[in-house]
Amino acid sequence: MMLQPVEGTLPLTEECHHYDDIQEVPRELQKYWHQRYTIFNFYDYGIYLTNDAWFGVTPEPVATKVAKDITSHKHSHPRKDTIIDLFAGAGGNTIAFALSEKWDRVIAIEKDAATLACAQNNAAVYGVADAITWVHGDSLEYLARLKGDGAGKEDVDPSLQIDTSKTVLFASPPWGGVDYRWDEVFDLGTMEPYNLETLHNACRPMEHALYLPRTSDLRQIAKLAPDGERIEVVQYCVEGASKAMVAYIPAEEE
Repeated sequence: MMLQPVEGTLPLTEECHHYDDIQEVPRELQKYWHQRYTIFNFYDYGIYLTNDAWFGVTPEPVATKVAKDITSHKHSHPRKDTIIDLFAGAGGNTIAFALSEKWDRVIAIEKDAATLACAQNNAAVYGVADAITWVHGDSLEYLARLKGDGAGKEDVDPSLQIDTSKTVLFASPPWGGVDYRWDEVFDLGTMEPYNLETLHNACRPMEHALYLPRTSDLRQIAKLAPDGERIEVVQYCVEGASKAMVAYIPAEEE
């Protein structure tokens, strides 16, 4: 099956919600709804999320800072001109990448159709929907096809073909729930459905940034450094509270 970009805009479904009053919000989401203006500053202008998306969306101040920081990690030879958000979710990071105007191409991949519809809607609220190439599909399958030979690459639409040497990957994957909060040091080998090794192997040899739980085991991350290179890990905070860390992993020489 040919992997192609989404044509037009996916329709918002009954799984997509814009909650105006706390009485509408499921109890387990009320904490996040109270933080809605930190998550999306333009929430009142028609932001939609699926219930699951509330747990994983990057707060806007963090997404904006990551979008700024990730450009400082682009190698100058060759210049990186494409960024791929492998787990676009409701669009928080994708929107920030598009708003930064640092990239010739922003590609956003999301497996769940309802969540992708929310992301497209939210990008339209921020005025950048048309600056993003949207893909409804499996990001790891996409990467495997791009790095494959013959039939694999041929099954990727020409508009989604990339120069891997000029591309940065950003991955904010599901973390397997909220249990990581109780771990003093979170074992990234237990992250679900994609653990650290799976993500890294899918992304390499390209430069990639991994958005991970704030208590992630730094020793596990350090082992991913290419020969002669170092990995920079940044903790991102909102109002003094750490929300996540990002590991910036250099490209490997092929």
